[in-house]
Amino acid sequence: MTSSALPGLSRLNAAAAPTAAALLHEVCSSTAWGAAVAARRPYEGVEDLFAASDAAMAALTPADLREAMAGHPPIGRPTPGDATSAREQGGVAQDERAELLDLGLAYQERHGHVFLICATGATGAQIRAALEARIGNDEDTEREIVRTELGKINRIRLGRLAESAQEDPS
Repeated sequence: MTSSALPGLSRLNAAAAPTAAALLHEVCSSTAWGAAVAARRPYEGVEDLFAASDAAMAALTPADLREAMAGHPPIGRPTPGDATSAREQGGVAQDERAELLDLGLAYQERHGHVFLICATGATGAQIRAALEARIGNDEDTEREIVRTELGKINRIRLGRLAESAQEDPS
Protein backbone atom coordinates (compact mmCIF):
# COMPACT_ATOMS: atom_id res chain seq x y z
CA MET A 1 0.00 0.00 0.00
CA THR A 2 1.44 3.39 -0.98
CA SER A 3 1.42 6.51 1.13
CA SER A 4 -1.16 8.08 -1.20
CA ALA A 5 -3.61 5.40 -0.08
CA LEU A 6 -2.94 6.21 3.58
CA PRO A 7 -3.89 9.78 4.52
CA GLY A 8 -1.93 9.83 7.77
CA LEU A 9 1.23 8.56 6.11
CA SER A 10 0.88 11.19 3.38
CA ARG A 11 0.45 13.84 6.09
CA LEU A 12 3.54 12.59 7.95
CA ASN A 13 5.59 12.57 4.75
CA ALA A 14 4.56 16.13 3.85
CA ALA A 15 4.71 17.62 7.33
CA ALA A 16 7.18 20.30 8.30
CA ALA A 17 9.82 19.03 10.72
CA PRO A 18 8.12 20.37 13.90
CA THR A 19 4.77 18.86 12.91
CA ALA A 20 6.36 15.51 12.05
CA ALA A 21 8.18 15.54 15.40
CA ALA A 22 4.90 16.23 17.22
CA LEU A 23 3.08 13.44 15.35
CA LEU A 24 5.85 10.97 16.11
CA HIS A 25 6.08 12.06 19.75
CA GLU A 26 2.46 10.94 20.14
CA VAL A 27 3.62 7.48 19.05
CA CYS A 28 6.78 7.33 21.17
CA SER A 29 8.18 9.91 23.57
CA SER A 30 11.82 9.07 22.78
CA THR A 31 13.33 12.10 21.05
CA ALA A 32 16.02 9.94 19.42
CA TRP A 33 13.43 7.50 18.04
CA GLY A 34 11.30 10.32 16.66
CA ALA A 35 14.28 12.05 15.03
CA ALA A 36 15.45 8.81 13.42
CA VAL A 37 12.00 7.99 12.04
CA ALA A 38 11.42 11.55 10.81
CA ALA A 39 14.82 11.64 9.09
CA ARG A 40 13.94 8.71 6.82
CA ARG A 41 10.85 10.38 5.33
CA PRO A 42 9.22 10.13 2.86
CA TYR A 43 7.84 6.62 3.28
CA GLU A 44 6.43 4.77 0.31
CA GLY A 45 4.28 2.58 2.52
CA VAL A 46 3.56 1.54 6.06
CA GLU A 47 6.03 -1.38 5.91
CA ASP A 48 8.82 1.10 5.20
CA LEU A 49 7.65 3.16 8.17
CA PHE A 50 7.65 0.04 10.37
CA ALA A 51 11.17 -0.87 9.21
CA ALA A 52 12.40 2.62 10.10
CA SER A 53 10.73 2.35 13.50
CA ASP A 54 12.33 -1.03 14.14
CA ALA A 55 15.77 0.28 13.17
CA ALA A 56 15.36 3.33 15.38
CA MET A 57 14.18 1.14 18.26
CA ALA A 58 17.21 -1.12 17.95
CA ALA A 59 19.51 1.91 18.19
CA LEU A 60 18.02 3.39 21.37
CA THR A 61 20.33 3.74 24.33
CA PRO A 62 19.18 2.87 27.86
CA ALA A 63 18.56 6.60 28.45
CA ASP A 64 16.46 6.79 25.26
CA LEU A 65 14.42 3.79 26.44
CA ARG A 66 13.84 5.47 29.82
CA GLU A 67 12.61 8.58 27.99
CA ALA A 68 10.24 6.44 25.92
CA MET A 69 8.92 4.59 28.98
CA ALA A 70 8.27 7.86 30.78
CA GLY A 71 5.52 8.53 28.24
CA HIS A 72 3.53 5.48 29.33
CA PRO A 73 1.10 5.35 32.25
CA PRO A 74 1.27 2.52 34.77
CA ILE A 75 -0.66 -0.64 33.95
CA GLY A 76 -3.95 -0.46 35.81
CA ARG A 77 -4.07 3.33 35.68
CA PRO A 78 -4.59 4.64 32.14
CA THR A 79 -4.08 8.38 31.81
CA PRO A 80 -7.45 10.09 32.38
CA GLY A 81 -8.81 11.54 29.16
CA ASP A 82 -6.18 9.78 27.02
CA ALA A 83 -7.97 7.65 24.44
CA THR A 84 -4.73 5.88 23.51
CA SER A 85 -3.89 4.56 26.99
CA ALA A 86 -7.54 3.69 27.64
CA ARG A 87 -7.73 1.75 24.36
CA GLU A 88 -4.43 -0.02 24.96
CA GLN A 89 -5.41 -1.11 28.47
CA GLY A 90 -8.96 -1.92 27.39
CA GLY A 91 -8.54 -5.66 28.08
CA VAL A 92 -8.06 -5.01 31.79
CA ALA A 93 -11.31 -5.28 33.72
CA GLN A 94 -12.05 -2.56 36.25
CA ASP A 95 -11.80 -5.03 39.14
CA GLU A 96 -8.27 -6.07 37.98
CA ARG A 97 -6.83 -2.56 37.83
CA ALA A 98 -5.92 -2.16 41.51
CA GLU A 99 -4.05 -5.47 41.64
CA LEU A 100 -2.17 -4.70 38.43
CA LEU A 101 -1.34 -1.22 39.66
CA ASP A 102 0.07 -2.66 42.92
CA LEU A 103 2.14 -5.25 41.04
CA GLY A 104 3.27 -2.59 38.57
CA LEU A 105 4.38 -0.30 41.38
CA ALA A 106 6.38 -3.16 42.94
CA TYR A 107 7.98 -3.73 39.52
CA GLN A 108 8.71 0.00 39.23
CA GLU A 109 10.32 0.01 42.69
CA ARG A 110 12.60 -2.85 41.64
CA HIS A 111 13.46 -1.68 38.12
CA GLY A 112 13.19 2.10 38.41
CA HIS A 113 10.69 2.49 35.58
CA VAL A 114 7.12 1.71 34.65
CA PHE A 115 6.26 -1.86 33.65
CA LEU A 116 5.98 -1.74 29.88
CA ILE A 117 4.03 -4.31 27.92
CA CYS A 118 2.10 -4.19 24.68
CA ALA A 119 -1.26 -4.41 26.41
CA THR A 120 -3.35 -4.12 23.25
CA GLY A 121 -5.50 -7.24 23.10
CA ALA A 122 -4.12 -8.63 26.37
CA THR A 123 -6.31 -9.59 29.30
CA GLY A 124 -5.64 -8.59 32.86
CA ALA A 125 -4.63 -12.18 33.65
CA GLN A 126 -2.09 -12.19 30.81
CA ILE A 127 -0.62 -8.89 31.95
CA ARG A 128 -0.47 -10.09 35.58
CA ALA A 129 1.36 -13.25 34.46
CA ALA A 130 3.88 -11.17 32.50
CA LEU A 131 4.41 -8.87 35.49
CA GLU A 132 5.00 -11.82 37.80
CA ALA A 133 7.37 -13.45 35.32
CA ARG A 134 9.38 -10.29 34.62
CA ILE A 135 9.68 -8.66 38.03
CA GLY A 136 12.72 -10.77 38.92
CA ASN A 137 14.59 -10.15 35.66
CA ASP A 138 18.00 -8.53 35.72
CA GLU A 139 18.38 -5.05 34.22
CA ASP A 140 19.85 -6.15 30.87
CA THR A 141 17.21 -8.82 30.25
CA GLU A 142 14.39 -6.49 31.18
CA ARG A 143 15.76 -3.67 29.01
CA GLU A 144 15.64 -5.92 25.93
CA ILE A 145 12.13 -7.12 26.76
CA VAL A 146 11.06 -3.48 27.13
CA ARG A 147 12.67 -2.66 23.77
CA THR A 148 10.66 -5.47 22.13
CA GLU A 149 7.40 -4.47 23.82
CA LEU A 150 7.91 -0.80 22.96
CA GLY A 151 8.56 -1.78 19.34
CA LYS A 152 5.21 -3.61 19.25
CA ILE A 153 3.42 -0.61 20.75
CA ASN A 154 5.06 1.75 18.27
CA ARG A 155 4.02 -0.41 15.31
CA ILE A 156 0.38 -0.39 16.46
CA ARG A 157 0.44 3.35 17.01
CA LEU A 158 2.23 4.02 13.71
CA GLY A 159 -0.36 1.93 11.88
CA ARG A 160 -3.12 4.05 13.40
CA LEU A 161 -1.22 7.24 12.55
CA ALA A 162 -0.66 6.12 8.94
CA GLU A 163 -4.33 5.33 8.43
CA SER A 164 -5.73 8.34 10.25
CA ALA A 165 -7.46 11.00 8.22
CA GLN A 166 -7.37 13.28 11.28
CA GLU A 167 -4.66 15.51 12.63
CA ASP A 168 -4.76 13.71 16.01
CA PRO A 169 -2.88 10.36 15.77
CA SER A 170 -4.53 8.85 18.85
